[in-house]
Amino acid sequence: MMARATRTAEATLMALIPIVLALVVIGVLLVVLGRDPFTFYADMFQRGLIDWQGFQESIIRSAPLLLIAAGLIVAFRANLWNLGADGQFLLGAALTAGFAPSLLESLGVWPMLVATMAIAALVSGAWTIIPAVLRARYGVNEIITTLMTSFIGIGVANVLVKGPFRTDVLGVARTDVVPFDQRLPLLWGTRIHLGFVIGVVAILAVHILMTRTSLGLRLRILGASPRAALHAGLNPLRLTVIAFFVSGALIGISGAVEILGVQGSFRADFNPAYGLLVIPLVFLARLNALGSLVLVIIFSVIQIGGESAAREAEITSDVLLVLVALILLFMAVIEFVRVRRGIGMHFVPPDLAERVRPGNGDGGGHAGGGGAAGRDPREAIGAGETGAR
Repeated sequence: MMARATRTAEATLMALIPIVLALVVIGVLLVVLGRDPFTFYADMFQRGLIDWQGFQESIIRSAPLLLIAAGLIVAFRANLWNLGADGQFLLGAALTAGFAPSLLESLGVWPMLVATMAIAALVSGAWTIIPAVLRARYGVNEIITTLMTSFIGIGVANVLVKGPFRTDVLGVARTDVVPFDQRLPLLWGTRIHLGFVIGVVAILAVHILMTRTSLGLRLRILGASPRAALHAGLNPLRLTVIAFFVSGALIGISGAVEILGVQGSFRADFNPAYGLLVIPLVFLARLNALGSLVLVIIFSVIQIGGESAAREAEITSDVLLVLVALILLFMAVIEFVRVRRGIGMHFVPPDLAERVRPGNGDGGGHAGGGGAAGRDPREAIGAGETGAR
């Protein structure tokens, strides 16, 4: 019990250090710009956390982020880099906005909500199958393939909204608007919509999946060692496809929730880039679903409150992007120091970090070791092993 409490305390401390350091640096930047950092942060937390209307906005913002975090955790815990979240998100959003008006007319509200989220999940999940097969069968680095498919997915979403889904209005191309009273229902007389509950349920389900089920155990074995998974009688190709599909499906639902809960329609210039924002949060939580739940809500408070504080201080809201970049920078610095000293826990699991370490050609115990420098240390999952398919 004491050991678990110690690990939890250490994990909490290590997650907070990069955030605190980033806030300190942003404070120094505000001083250089002639702004009072204490006033800025007071305004930020007043608007994003203390003020009831602002807090509701923070909770609303967290809904799609929770679903993206859930999807990323599934892939990352299986030692798979799904960096195509933005393309999967926009595909889910565009398909939801495109099909919702016609499904609403023919089916009604609740069948439309279920059907559009199912379409978003299936298509976004299927969008990840190509990187999954290329990773597992041929050893193609999924960092490259998911980024490429993300770029294509963003393009496809824009083609849809400028083509078959476009409504007859002037200006930026967009879809028809889903009426406000026919979107996701609001909760308890607030402005918070059902999407927040869906996000919380999804991240709790991922926690149970990864810690309490046989599938989660198999995915974690795959993440720890593909060779061990193969010798244990598991099918790495199938597990890779499952991990990617579930990851993409959850991210696709996040796009549906954003349309059905907030936007109401999809515009050709809509791309909030939530995927890249969530990645540092799940690593700060060390791929722990419950920790990610807390950090996503905290980040949503900072984001909503920070936008308001930036307007009050008459500075650009891009300062929030600088904040995210600084969090990533301090994460990397702390990780480097801890790895060099060989102490404590890491933000990135060692096997996952090994995958993107530049110039690594010895394989480091992964299947496919001994390749040329710069080659992906883990080749096709199970390649060359007895029973590989």
